[in-house]
Order: sequence, then structure tokens, then C-alpha cells
Amino acid sequence: MQQFSSQGYDRALTVFSPDGRLFQIEYAREAVKRGTTAVGIVSKDGVIFAVDKKVKSKLVVPTSIEKIFKIDEHIGTASSGLVADARRLVDIARKQAQVNKLQYHEPISVTGLAKYIGDLEQMYTQSGGIRPFGISLIIGGVSDGECRVYETDPSGALVEYKATAIGFGREKALEFFEEKYDDELSLEEAIDLAIEGIYKATDGKVADDSVEISIVDKKTAKYRKLEAEDIDCYLTKVLERKEQEKKEAEEQAKKEAEEKEARKAELKAKKEAEKIAKEHEEAESSEEPETQSEDEE
Repeated sequence: MQQFSSQGYDRALTVFSPDGRLFQIEYAREAVKRGTTAVGIVSKDGVIFAVDKKVKSKLVVPTSIEKIFKIDEHIGTASSGLVADARRLVDIARKQAQVNKLQYHEPISVTGLAKYIGDLEQMYTQSGGIRPFGISLIIGGVSDGECRVYETDPSGALVEYKATAIGFGREKALEFFEEKYDDELSLEEAIDLAIEGIYKATDGKVADDSVEISIVDKKTAKYRKLEAEDIDCYLTKVLERKEQEKKEAEEQAKKEAEEKEARKAELKAKKEAEKIAKEHEEAESSEEPETQSEDEE
């Protein structure tokens, strides 16, 4: 397919390029990719949200950086991208949850809220004079006794996942989840998996005060944020395990290198022995004619 330059086609949100692309939406997705890592996981006991807040200065109060939000008693969301856009969408989601409760006298479903936010994001891709939201959300919670997690995109696309990640290192986290995720994960195991997913996505650059975790318990259908002490325990456990794995990998690599050197030395010694034996045979074969000629004389 012929490739076209973005020049001239990225000045307006509503103009398609000749190859069918909306560049402003793609730029919004880039804003999400540059955001910090956020993950959402469904376990048999509830839904887990975890984010890496990436505190860039020791002068910043870590608790002032908010990337996980409570929408209703049974629903939460994690964000990556432009935080101001996330706050706007969260405010709208909270209002919609209350409107649903007043109109229908029941809590809004996770699916219904996720579709509402997806529709809203899609509306901001069809009109001139506005821009797409530079944010992706992981919306999750418990509805009718079922745990659900959805991921929204600046285009308004909506996908349900068992485990997902957004922001920096998304591909690494998803690859890890595909390998390790299991439908029968307990809440504790899912929290451990979420932290390790962030560890993978950030290449191990995880600080004690940068991880935030919230859960929605399936039994109570209640949202709650984990205390810093509890998060520190989970994080320490993962970091110690990864450090042990690193040491074991180094020891294994060292052992393999030593075995390789030993095999090389053994092969070299064998070749030397074969060379000496060959030289000895050649020397003996050259002496035999001389002995025969002496006997004839």
C-alpha cells in the first residue's frame, strides 16, 4: 500500500488521510504511550488496579499524584496519558454513575459505564474545533457478581480484557501477562502479578513510593485503596524474588561459561594429543626405511 505523508492531513481532526488515517487520534495514542504504566487484572476474588506513578523529584509529595480513581462503590479506573484529561473523564463517569442510580435505582454496570465513556471519547473525534482525549482508561469493577475490566482508547474503541496494561512498556507487560495469567488467580496472586507486570514494563525501575494499588473485592463489591505499608510488603516480596532470580541467572551463566571453557580446554588437549600421536607415527614410519637399508648393507 502506498504510504502518504502526514503533512496537511494532521491539521484537522476530521480530515482523513488518503490511506484512511486520522493523525490527531494517532498523536493522542502517542501521548498515552508516553504516560506511566497502568495495569488492570481480573482475579477470581476481585479486580486489581496498579500504576507506576513515576515520581520524578524528591520534592514532589507522592500521594499528590493520582492515577487510580474511584468512580462508584463498585467501580474504579486507572489512567495513562494526560492526567488532566483523565480527571475530566473521571468526573463525567462519576456523574453518570449517580444519574443511573437516581433514574433506575440501581448501581450502574461496569459494561454500561465503559460503553458510555467510550462513546464520549468517540464523540470527540468527529467534530472540528476540539481534540481527542489524550488518555486511555482501564475501567473495572464488579457487576452482578462478575468481575470485569475494560480498556478505552482515545478513538473511543472499547475492549474487555482479563489482564491488560496501558502506557509505557505496554507490550512487555502484555507479553508477560499472556505467559503468566490464570483464571484461578487469587487476589494476592493477582496483586503479585500486577506488580511484576509493572516491573517488566519499566525494566525493573520501580521505586517503593511510586506504585499505587487499588482493588474491588468480588465478595463485597467495594472499592478500596491499599495502604502504603501493604503495598511496600508486596513490592518488597517481588523485588527480592527478582533479585534472587537475577543472582541465579548470573550463577547459571557463570557455570555455563566455565563448562564451555572446560569443554574448549578438553578439546584443545585432545587435538594436541592427536597431533603428537600423528607426529610420532610419522617419525616411526620415516625410521623404518633407514633400518631396512642398513640391514641390506
